[in-house]
Amino acid sequence: MTVRAVTPRVVEPPASAGKGISVYPSATAMVWPGEGHTHEAVAVPGVRLSPGDALVEIELATVCDSDVETVLGHRAASAPLVLGHEQVGRVVALGRGGAKSVDGHRVSLGERVVWSVAVPCGRCARCRRGLPQKCLNLQRYGHERMRRGWELSGGFATHAHILDGTPIVAAPEEIPAAVLAPASCATATVAAALEAAAEITPLEGALVLVAGAGMLGLTAAAMATDAGAHVAISDPDPARRDAALAFGAVAVADPRAAPDSPLGLSAALARAGGRGAAPTIALELSGAAAAAKTLLKVLDVGGVLVVAGSLSPGPDLTIDPEQLVRRLHTVRGVHNYAPQHLQQAVRFLAESWQRYPFAAQVGETYPLDSVDAALAAATIGAHPRIGLRPQL
Repeated sequence: MTVRAVTPRVVEPPASAGKGISVYPSATAMVWPGEGHTHEAVAVPGVRLSPGDALVEIELATVCDSDVETVLGHRAASAPLVLGHEQVGRVVALGRGGAKSVDGHRVSLGERVVWSVAVPCGRCARCRRGLPQKCLNLQRYGHERMRRGWELSGGFATHAHILDGTPIVAAPEEIPAAVLAPASCATATVAAALEAAAEITPLEGALVLVAGAGMLGLTAAAMATDAGAHVAISDPDPARRDAALAFGAVAVADPRAAPDSPLGLSAALARAGGRGAAPTIALELSGAAAAAKTLLKVLDVGGVLVVAGSLSPGPDLTIDPEQLVRRLHTVRGVHNYAPQHLQQAVRFLAESWQRYPFAAQVGETYPLDSVDAALAAATIGAHPRIGLRPQL
């Protein structure tokens, strides 16, 4: 199957037929039938937009680690499923009444946008508590079983059906798509993690230790550096450690190295904060339980550990309650993000994409019908992200 590089034409039926939208050529979703199966192309000739909905033509999607974990069977998922939740696109149709962005402006036809992975209801107890990302009625792009009426529910498609209530943020035209696509996952999640840390202790002037130099860790290095922090990053991969330096880290460490070696954690902390320095903020972005334990050991009195990388079941994290009390530590978990964090992510990328090599973190870009090849390339890990472009 080859996805044709033709600009779609949106056809609206008469008002008497309701707000149905037809796209010509038909919108296409790459559907994952389940573990052990390759993706199948499914044509979606018609989309019914409810009030507040939008139809977006996808410019570029990127493969997140969680997409890979799903197809490998490491994460529970209901199939059939349209994967993908990192993407940027352009609005081609709107439901009655239109849609609004996070900052309250009405979304326009032709506008370039990114949107949240999560669709909160806005009414439940958690939404009212300010936790829309953990809404009791939450729906998530790229994570929900494909269903009638919401076939275009993930980023691995030519179009996405954006539901009413989805946080939407305008995407500046000058920013490359490879920079913007990860905003709706990696960048916004880091914005949430740094905010969680900053609520406990200031970022400016802080020594920040980050475990993991994947897309999350590199983004954290850049964001924290721009906030005035001194960043050290620990990662076993030499190429990722080199990348961390390009994203503002002042020191890097190999977690496998002896503590007193030049590549050890003690040496990196000394380079970043001075002799005997201890981090006041630690970010666990690798997903390794052992990394979280190490971060707690070196965390300064009154410091905060934010755990955001552990998205699959793993070994328990053992915490000595006496040390937690005596050292005044705070441990916080961050999963997904609130609407304002997506807005912060786009603003940060608009200000920084020319100073940090975000675009270079997206490796080879595949046509949409080669999604299985893209997922295979992502498992190799040569780049933090692999691209999917429907119009290739």
